[in-house]
Amino acid sequence: MTEEQMSQRAKAEEEMIEKSFQELLADYLATKHRKHTEIITKAFNFANQAHKGIKRRSGEPYILHPIAVAKVVCNEIGLGSTSICAALLHDVVEDTDYTVEDIENIFGAKIAQIVDGLTKIAGGIFGERASAQAENFKKLLLTMSEDIRVILIKIADRLHNMRTLGSMLPNKQFKIAGETLYIYAPLANRLGLYKIKTELENLSFRYEHPGEYREIEQKLEATASERDTLFAEFTAPIHTELDKMGLKYHILARVKSVYSIWNKMQTKHVPFDEVYDLLAVRIIFEPEKLEEERNICFDIYVALTKIYKPHPDRLRDWVNHPKSNGYQALHVTLMGNQGQWVEVQIRSKRMDEVDEKGLAAHWKYKEGGGYEDEGELEKWLRTIKEILDDPQPDAIDFLDTIKLNLFASEIFVFTPKGEFKTMPQNATVLDFAFSLHTDIGSHCIGAKVNHKLVPLSHKLQSGDQVEVLTSKAQRVQPEWVGYVTTARARARIGGILRKENKAYQKEGEAIVSAFLHEELVRMDDAALDKLCKLHNFHTREELLVAVGSKKLTLGDADRNVFKQKQGKRWKRLLPFPFGGKENGEGKVSEEDKPVEGINTKQVLKLTDETISKDYIMAECCNPIPGDDVLGYIDEQNRVIIHKRQCSVAARLKSSYGNRIIATEWDTHKELTFLVTLYLRGIDCIGLVNEVTGVLSRQLNVNIRRLEFEGKDGIFEGKIQLYVHDVDDVRTICNNLKQIQQIKVVVRTEG
Repeated sequence: MTEEQMSQRAKAEEEMIEKSFQELLADYLATKHRKHTEIITKAFNFANQAHKGIKRRSGEPYILHPIAVAKVVCNEIGLGSTSICAALLHDVVEDTDYTVEDIENIFGAKIAQIVDGLTKIAGGIFGERASAQAENFKKLLLTMSEDIRVILIKIADRLHNMRTLGSMLPNKQFKIAGETLYIYAPLANRLGLYKIKTELENLSFRYEHPGEYREIEQKLEATASERDTLFAEFTAPIHTELDKMGLKYHILARVKSVYSIWNKMQTKHVPFDEVYDLLAVRIIFEPEKLEEERNICFDIYVALTKIYKPHPDRLRDWVNHPKSNGYQALHVTLMGNQGQWVEVQIRSKRMDEVDEKGLAAHWKYKEGGGYEDEGELEKWLRTIKEILDDPQPDAIDFLDTIKLNLFASEIFVFTPKGEFKTMPQNATVLDFAFSLHTDIGSHCIGAKVNHKLVPLSHKLQSGDQVEVLTSKAQRVQPEWVGYVTTARARARIGGILRKENKAYQKEGEAIVSAFLHEELVRMDDAALDKLCKLHNFHTREELLVAVGSKKLTLGDADRNVFKQKQGKRWKRLLPFPFGGKENGEGKVSEEDKPVEGINTKQVLKLTDETISKDYIMAECCNPIPGDDVLGYIDEQNRVIIHKRQCSVAARLKSSYGNRIIATEWDTHKELTFLVTLYLRGIDCIGLVNEVTGVLSRQLNVNIRRLEFEGKDGIFEGKIQLYVHDVDDVRTICNNLKQIQQIKVVVRTEG
């Protein structure tokens, strides 16, 4: 490139940067915030100079990223000049020689505090090692309680990274998309950022399952005219009624997102055609006085019930009982004239703004810092802080514990005195007991729900009145972990059990040491491993706890283990044919090596030969050729192949992203794989014979197992059979659907 060309390119980049910044300023001036343009311009000039000459992976000037994050902060979250400045400066301390002190001297303490919070969690929530991942996630949660704007800007940063993810390498895409779906989307949801949460989910899904994403998108486009007709016919009489009431309002159609459609198809085992709640209707009104909001919501509800029949169990009153993220609306499900249930959301313009921009839409910041609203979110943050005080040895367990609360929907329950408490959906009696106090939870023996005796595991419903029953003799049991769904309860139970297990482990060490000393055997890892193998324990700690708690008594069988002659020692041989290649596309930079000492291609091809020799197919999801898959390099340097949507893979992507490698199939129908199909339909005589006929005679498929059960004229069944790849599964499902009585055929995990 000549000097003149370089000069022209630099000039074009400067013009692009200036144009992008002017767009940000115009967006800010269009808001209702006080017009502090000088400080925003100052922050832009400072960041622009700090990042000068630095490029993103896409080739764009780096400063365009902070500007884009600031635009999200301004337009999509609704924050003001302080947050916009922090967004513009968010990478300066992390990527340049400037310090937080420099930021404070130039821009003041508040902006510096937010930038410092963002710097602490820079580079993603998760680091390279498990302990670092847990620590970084703790930092993120602690910054939420200091100033919620830190996490709001971090979510904006992640949104822009997801929008530009196409320039990243495949294994990085999987890591970032998995992390986003696992943590950032539920965080955005918890903070009321519904639109951002939906976009994060859709973008993650698009990169992880591009084929399925396109397929659902095309089906949505193909059925758009049907939905438009349904919406027009359904809302015509509603317009008539609301006009009579003299309201200022508008009605919108809301179509279910691609990701939520796919998620429903997976969890409910239904095809696209049987996802009936694709369309929802939103009525947004503007009251003359703010205090009239609630009454108008219910006036509209009464008007709707004159037109359509409401579903008796589907009224959701989030107006009188807002969600913890501030969401308010009245939800009612109505039966349309075409025999289809349609959900209608009734809300004021203010409520709609809170739904679009979350808590930022109604938090008022005080001059001294902090915010005025002390609602359910504050309780949630306090719960998080309690969990942080209880150190967890396993980073993934820690993340899962927090995540329980991120995803939770809410129910309302009452104490015997009529006090009102919010609990997550699916909360149990034991969850409720621990929400009152740790001592109450740890001594809980059951409860009276609506004056009826129920066990610890009983799931609570909205409106239940709960009286917890306790006994001093009661102790926390390991199986209680399976009885709870809240992060607080799980953390408390885990903490108590760990404390007990430490004592048992110490006692167990003493007993095992004395036992081995009598047998003249040295107490080392090899000796403990032999005992673990004999008693089917996965870890030495489990063995010692069992001995210390007197659940296991060492005896003659254990003595015999050490008297036997030691046989041949097995050696594990793991060929790694894709390592060490430095030519062509196999060359990988140091930063992209997932594990020290292993040099992998960015995309590993899974052939018939390598599948049979070098890879382990994960039993949790049983991938087969044609599935969207990824590889995970475990502690023994083995490559475990998972389906990308597998829940275990989701945790691995989020927590061990540096060990994830992109993989693709290149097989030739030489190997067979076991899959399970789920069937449902109308029960009739001879149905099983028809099914086996299609599989065995028509398709020549080898069946391993067949289970059918009929009840009240409906049958459900599972078939285990051997296939070569996803194409075989598709052919089998299509052929089985030709049987008139079969309504659903889908592949399932087990």
